[in-house]
Amino acid sequence: MKEGSELDRRLIVQLADSITDTHSLEQLVRPLLALLESATGLESTYMTAIDETAGLQHVLYARNSSRMTIPEGLAVPWGDTLCKRALEEDHAYSDDVAERWGDSAAARELGIATYASTPIHGPGGRLYGTLCAASDTSRPATDDAARVLRICSQLIGQQVEREWLMQELRAANHALAMSALTDPLTLLPNRRAVMEELPRRIARRDREHGALLVAFIDLDGFKAINDAHGHEAGDNMLALIGEALTHTARAGDYCARLGGDEFVVLASVPAAEADAALGALHDRLQTATRGQFDLGGGITIDYDGPSIGTILVPEHQHDVDSVLALADTAMYAIKRLRKAQRVR
Repeated sequence: MKEGSELDRRLIVQLADSITDTHSLEQLVRPLLALLESATGLESTYMTAIDETAGLQHVLYARNSSRMTIPEGLAVPWGDTLCKRALEEDHAYSDDVAERWGDSAAARELGIATYASTPIHGPGGRLYGTLCAASDTSRPATDDAARVLRICSQLIGQQVEREWLMQELRAANHALAMSALTDPLTLLPNRRAVMEELPRRIARRDREHGALLVAFIDLDGFKAINDAHGHEAGDNMLALIGEALTHTARAGDYCARLGGDEFVVLASVPAAEADAALGALHDRLQTATRGQFDLGGGITIDYDGPSIGTILVPEHQHDVDSVLALADTAMYAIKRLRKAQRVR
């Protein structure tokens, strides 16, 4: 009884050392493999991951202290593994592998005489992999070895689930952040995203001694479309304009919906190309947003295009609101000109 208590004490100390300050699966598993070797007397200990869809078992981490080596990174067909047989036969420990599983090519090639394996379960109880120990000599099973194998697999399973939950949380946070910066109708960046991107573009211009172009787009006649055909048709029009801007964008262009019927496009260009690029940007956007639009429900309109104001952001200008105000002013100048031309 005293000997068992001493073993329990050592086990608890080793387990505590293994999980203290553990931040990753590898940090947890490697000391547990050493512990498993000590408790079982089996010279090769390793952890695997199972891809049942691909039918493969991968050795993720391994510890080898004898001539028999289980290499890390090894991938083998899952259907021919001792792990699968042990699970299906509910036989976690065998010191007569040659007799029990003599038809196993892997066991023969590696010279496995004694084999122990227990499943590692991940989120929802799904089979994630196995924790294994092997030796090229016959070693009888002990209660302590079975207990350590079971405890280690449970700890690893908890870490696997913890990392999976963290990945899910990061993915959810990323999706939430993206939704907060995305216009749900057009799927373009929204005003908040523009207010974050524009300072980065200004800083890049200063750093690279380049030029920054801003196009402010306002859909002339949008209210009339809504009034004549309904809000669903109006929403479809906005979505189609968003698609048109995306399709005409050059590499590095940033297209966004500010709100309502207003859009903005940011373009970073070399300083020497700024003047030519400014006119080209206006023409490209005008062409993309003018023409026939199918608004659904049998509604098709011929649209004469929006008012587009394009500016070269002054070198001294770093205030985001001021930059947008300059582009907005340029857009209204175009709007007044277009209105005057229609009156004539």
